[in-house]
Amino acid sequence: MANIKSAIKRIEIAERNRLRNKAYKSAVKTLMKKFLVAVDQHTANPSEESQAAVNQALSAAYSKIDKAVKRRVLHRNNGARKKARLANALKKVTAAS
Repeated sequence: MANIKSAIKRIEIAERNRLRNKAYKSAVKTLMKKFLVAVDQHTANPSEESQAAVNQALSAAYSKIDKAVKRRVLHRNNGARKKARLANALKKVTAAS
């Protein structure tokens, strides 16, 4: 354990930032999974409602990824890779339809 006051403060700040980053990363993973589930449901039962759900899930995932990149929780290349994988999943569904 640190004895110096500034070192103690740095530990507290690092922990606060770690928890904030963890929340962003978790939210990104959750929204990506929700999008992939929506895509699977749309593949099984294509309809207007399922298409709207896919578009809404994609928008939410893109938004959260962009916010995480803006706040430097994710590197910009990591964010771009995640968005590309989502776009690829959507492309496979639209090509199959």
